[in-house]
Amino acid sequence: MSKIGESLAGKRVLITESQQWIGPILCETFANYSAIVIADERDLSAPTAPEQAVRAAEPLDVLIVHLVAPAPQTAAQEVTAEEWRSVFAHLVDPIPRLLRAALPGMIERRAGKIVVLGSASALRGMRNTSSYSAARGAQVAHTRAVGIEVARHNIHVNLIATNFVDSPAYFPREVQKLESFKQRLKREVPIGRMVTPEEVASFTIFLASEEANGFAGQVFPLAGGWQT
Repeated sequence: MSKIGESLAGKRVLITESQQWIGPILCETFANYSAIVIADERDLSAPTAPEQAVRAAEPLDVLIVHLVAPAPQTAAQEVTAEEWRSVFAHLVDPIPRLLRAALPGMIERRAGKIVVLGSASALRGMRNTSSYSAARGAQVAHTRAVGIEVARHNIHVNLIATNFVDSPAYFPREVQKLESFKQRLKREVPIGRMVTPEEVASFTIFLASEEANGFAGQVFPLAGGWQT
């Protein structure tokens, strides 16, 4: 078994909103490394849901913050208060609630890994995505601040900023088949293709392992070179 496999074997890993986006691949990959996977399917926008998810998974070694919401394509002057609040309710509000529940136990044990699955839209301007990009940006800022704060407790909090991941949640199959989209890939993404969910899962595994103890509050773009 590899060092990564050894460090994850028997660890309790909570993966939130596990049936959406790349949740199933994350669950499968962690299970392949002999982790004990707690696949939580609930919508975490409800105020009490994040704490309930953590309590059901305790004692918790690894928290994978995997939150999903549609990315509205709205001009900035047309973003309503309802849209803004909804996007933040799904992508931002659950995170401090999850950490309030998870961090005390990790601090007490002086061990823990938290990986946030975020978006590279927080790192590069995109038209008509102000609410979504702002929410993803809040995830980045929160990760950086908390990661620095809890590193002294041997807790590592980092974020993977993805884009152009081959998943119908954000890039429907009918869109991917369009010639205009294929040309966009060639023009904007240096690797010339979509990033696979398996590639995202593999990097998540690495950050959740003891091999990644040198990182704290860091943001890693994983978008085929669209953002570096």
